[in-house]
This record gives sequence, C-alpha cells and structure tokens, in this order.
Amino acid sequence: MAHCVVPAAEAVLDKEFPVLDKGFIRLVDYLGGDDRVVQAARVSYSLGTKNYREDAGLIDYLLRNRHTSPFEQVVLTFHVKLPIFVARQWVRHRTARLNEISGRYSVMKDDFYVPHQDDVALQSTGNKQGRSPESLAPDMAEEVRSCLAEGQKQAYTEYTGLIGQGIARELARINLPLSLYTEMYWQIDLHNLFHFLELRLHPHAQKEIRCYGEALLSITRQVAPGCVESFERHILGGLRLSKDEAAELRRRLGFGGESGLTGKELERFEEKLGIQPEQT
Repeated sequence: MAHCVVPAAEAVLDKEFPVLDKGFIRLVDYLGGDDRVVQAARVSYSLGTKNYREDAGLIDYLLRNRHTSPFEQVVLTFHVKLPIFVARQWVRHRTARLNEISGRYSVMKDDFYVPHQDDVALQSTGNKQGRSPESLAPDMAEEVRSCLAEGQKQAYTEYTGLIGQGIARELARINLPLSLYTEMYWQIDLHNLFHFLELRLHPHAQKEIRCYGEALLSITRQVAPGCVESFERHILGGLRLSKDEAAELRRRLGFGGESGLTGKELERFEEKLGIQPEQT
C-alpha cells in the first residue's frame, strides 16, 4: 500500500493552532487520509481508489454503518499544550498513546489558565457537572479572575522557592494548581479520534475541552476531509435515540403508539430534537 501524502495536511504540519489563553494544538505527524480508508476497505477485493464520488460514497457508507476498522488505518499525532484539569478529562480516553511532560524531571513553566471574563459563571442549577450559560456581571467576573490569578502567582512563587532550596522537584510541584499548563504528545487513530470528538464537542462537555475539540476537528479536516464530512453528517450532527425515544418520535409523527416518556426522559428527548417544552 503506497504512502498517502495529503497536501492540505502537509501545509499545517508543525503549525500551532492557538487554544484558550496560552494553549495550542500542533499536528506533528499523520499516517494516511481519505485514500487510506478507501484502500483499506477495498483490500479484500484487490481494488484501489476509484473516482472521488465513489470514494466519498464508500467513506460515507462505512461511517454511517459504523464499519470502523478502515478508519483505524489513519493515525494522527498531536503536540498539545493544555491546562492540567483539561488533560485529566482528556486522558480518560484510553484508546490513544501519549507522553506528557513530567514535573519530576522538569521545572514547570509559569503558565496558568485564567478564563476569559465571558466564561466566568455560577454553577448551573440544572446541570450538576457544569456552569450556568449566563456570564457574571463584569465587575464580579474580574474579581473571580483576579482571585484565580493571585492564587496561581502565590503557588508558583512557593514552588520556585522550594526548587531554589534544593527540594526534590517531585515534592515541590505537589501544591501547583490544576490551572497549570502541561504539554503532551498524543497519538490516536481516526476512529477513536471521532469518538473523542463526539463526546468532547457535545454541548454538555466543559467549555475549555470543547475549544480543544474544535481545533482538533479543524486540523483533522485537513488530513481526511471526506471522513470528517461524513462524521459531521452522521455522528456529530446526527441523533441516537433510545427505544422509548423512537416510540415517542413515531407517536408525534402520527403513527400511533405510546412511548412512556415523562419527566427528565422527555426533557432529554426534546433537547435532542431542539424542541422547547412549550412547543410540544
């Protein structure tokens, strides 16, 4: 199988895509693209690439029907700079390979994440995991930002003080906050990257990791545009319904039957469809 060179991917290799206030994502390397997926899918028939329309149709068929193994033939390696609290969400996806900077071996940089004023909000009353969609008043938001920045400054001053006294780096680092930036090399195949993006681009995912997800999607589009187009059509922009939700949809379309959806289950169903409760 010939090496797949993708001109658009070559153009963004080693280019930093800024994320948040001090973070970035950089495509370090890639293996394959749309052509590799097509070649892998057709190998059992000893057939290679046909024309663009047929190849796009095959990619769409594979992704639509969750035939995942051809997408595993495409591998991307990223260099990512991100706050530690984002990294801890990130590494829950165990289908990748990574190497992260170690505070045992290196002196950590004075790089901390402070959220933009518009991203400072109260705890959501309807979502135990997230923040309210409404931002705080500007003066209150700035007070929170100043509080965070002062805590970071004090923690880093104490850290460097311990380092200066010769205290072991593995001990000196332990009081550094989760807002500290870390860096890692992260390698993942396209199938598992799409699963990562499906979860991390969801509106309920934390804002900060969604920002990284958007940058990842943009870079991946340069490597495998046909695959990304199908992913956006069938997964990112699609819906997955439970048995009861499908019954409720049939009922609303006039095919009869009952779904039994009530309360939170009904709210979640209507949220998937973008329907406000009063519109039902």
